[in-house]
Amino acid sequence: MSDRSTHLARPRRAAADVGRSRLGDSTRPVVRERRILTDWRGTLLLGVVAAAIASALAAALFLLPIRTLFDQNDRIAQRSEQVDELEAVVADLRREVDRLRTEDGIREAAREELGFVQAGEIRETVLGFPPLPLDLPNGWPYSLVNQITALRRGGAPPAVNPVSVTPPSTPPTSLAPVAP
Repeated sequence: MSDRSTHLARPRRAAADVGRSRLGDSTRPVVRERRILTDWRGTLLLGVVAAAIASALAAALFLLPIRTLFDQNDRIAQRSEQVDELEAVVADLRREVDRLRTEDGIREAAREELGFVQAGEIRETVLGFPPLPLDLPNGWPYSLVNQITALRRGGAPPAVNPVSVTPPSTPPTSLAPVAP
């Protein structure tokens, strides 16, 4: 069997190049005519763009996760408050259920919900106030009604515009006899 393989000869490094980096060509200064950006403005613009990209990357990798962490802590605090409130409501409901499981609780619930009346009792229904009118015109009889409805709603009564009487422009003549 013959073992044929191709063999590429490596270029031999000179003894003076031993220990040098293979990047030696890219670290050497480039002649001005062979540069990509020959003007200092272009170099400055490229540096600004590189700094902007680096700062955007830093913000994406560090600032946004930290902000998200703080937002999550705020939401956790809000949810904890909501859970505490809901637990208080659940405790109130459990006490109500326990109260309704007693004889007195059943009797009271039957009275409130179903209108249950025991023997010998008389049931009387008292209705609440009817809805208040809100669109009354201005004027004498309605201004009084507007004040009453405002007081029943719990607010301050509206200002009343009194009817203004204008005095006559000429003085009245007297009925006394005029001397000749």
